[in-house]
Parts: sequence; C-alpha cells; structure tokens
Amino acid sequence: MAKENQTLPEFLLLGFSDLRALQGPLFWGALLVYLVTLLGNSLIILLTQASPTLHSPMYFFLRHLSLVELLYTTDIVPRTLADLASPHPRAISFWGCAAQMYVFIVLGISECCLLTAMAYDRYAAICQPLHYSTLMSWRACMAMVGLSWLMGIVTATTHSSLIFTLPFPRRPVIPHFLCDILPVLRLASAGKHRSEVSVMMATVVFIMVPFSLIVTSYARILSTILAMASTLSRRKVFSTCTSHLLVVFLFFGTASITYIRPRAGSSVTMDRILSLFYTVITPMLNPIIYTLRNKEVTRALWHVVKRQVPSP
Repeated sequence: MAKENQTLPEFLLLGFSDLRALQGPLFWGALLVYLVTLLGNSLIILLTQASPTLHSPMYFFLRHLSLVELLYTTDIVPRTLADLASPHPRAISFWGCAAQMYVFIVLGISECCLLTAMAYDRYAAICQPLHYSTLMSWRACMAMVGLSWLMGIVTATTHSSLIFTLPFPRRPVIPHFLCDILPVLRLASAGKHRSEVSVMMATVVFIMVPFSLIVTSYARILSTILAMASTLSRRKVFSTCTSHLLVVFLFFGTASITYIRPRAGSSVTMDRILSLFYTVITPMLNPIIYTLRNKEVTRALWHVVKRQVPSP
C-alpha cells in the first residue's frame, strides 16, 4: 500500500449535492424503486424455489440473477439514500469505498455471466432440444453459476488491488454517488495507466464478449423460430425470449456506454444518470419484465396466492 494511501483519511462523495432542488424527489423516487426492487426480486427467488413448475434451468438462472440484483442495489442504494437525506456531501472511508467497489464489481461481472448463461440455455432449449437435458444438466448449471461468481471475484480482486494501491490526493473528491471504477481511478495522482488498461480489457472481456455471445445465440434462435411451422409455437418461444433480450439490452446498453464512452465525451451529470439507470432502475425492471411477460411465472404466482388465501 502506498504511503500516501496509508494517511488518506477518506473520500468525499459529492452524490447529487449540486442538484439541491432535486434531492428530495430523488430521495423518495430512489426509496420507492428500492422497495419495489426488494419486493420483486425476493418474490422471484421465493417463487422459483417454492413452485415445482419453475424448477428448470431457466428459472434456476433467474433465481440467481434476482439474488445478484438484490445484493447489487443493497450495496449502493442505502448509502445513496443517506447521502440524499443529508444537506451536505458525506465522506466515505478509504476502506469503505474499496469495499463498495469490490462488491459492485463482483455483482456486475456475475450478472454479465449469468445473462450469457441464460442466453445459452434458451439456445439449447430451442436449437438443440434433443440434447437439452445433457447440455443443461444440473451439474452444468451449477458450474455456470459458480463460474459467474468466480469471474466476478477474480475481476474485483484484480481491479481493487490495482486501483487502491495507487497514490491519491490528500482529500479526493468523487463526483459521483458511488465508488465506481472510473471516477475513483481518475482521482489517482500517478501510475493509473496500468489500471486504465485493466479496466478496458475487463470491459471487452466481460461486456462486449458476453454481449456478442448473446447476440449470436439469439440470431441462431431467430433462424430456428422462423423455420417453425406452427404460429402458436413461434409466439410461445418469442414470449420467453423477448423478456430476456429486453433485460440484456437494458443492462449491457447502459453499462457499455458508461465504460466504453471516451472520457472527452463524458460529463459528470451523464455519468451519474447512466449509473443510476443500471444500478437502481434496471434491477427494479427485471422482475417486472419477467413476471408480466412470462405466463409460467404468472401462473405460479397465482397458484401460491390461492394456496395462501383460504376459500370463503
């Protein structure tokens, strides 16, 4: 650890302190979104665990995705709410910032990998139906989920080690509402080139490569769907696939813009808006998209409700 970092007292998170008129509406909006996120993702976890009709690889991955979303928002939103409730910017300790970034990276990379696994599951189910039980055995599913978490841990450990061993100014000010990679890295006073290269490589490997694999999977799926003779079969397949595709574009779209956009073309306000979208809004939308557009989940929900509510 650099000597300058050893004496570093804390970072100052500016959050939305420059938008004082919006702090109140942002607080209540973020609180409402957070509560809906907790409720929606918890509901999916419980449904996919309790309902026998949802004990399939697709819903196994969905359960882990919902768990990631719960932890993802909990890593960020409570701290953001406390900052919004404060009239002045609040400090975060050096290790507190490192811990938030570490968890943020673990969960972000894990989500990229899980979304890729879900696309492969749909590809296997639609394009390779005769081999589906072999390709998506429980051992294979467990291995994919385990690999997703492992990739997140390895990437977070690498990034955190590179970033938080750099020398920082005595009182670094982060123009953001969380300890995101690029805003913190830009504060380093020297030696940040290696970390910037590492971030760019991770962006290519864990955002562009998974996104390319997902697009390829769905291109194959689309060609298979168009070859189906039955209109009903096409509609059913489209229903299950469009939900996942919508989630993919919401997550990868905002994340890729955030980390690939040139620094010269970025602004503090735009960075915060994009980060707010994929850290707060997207985790709330995921369970809504999957429940409203998925008849199996909807039926399982009504079955659970009927079982809990006694008949008159």
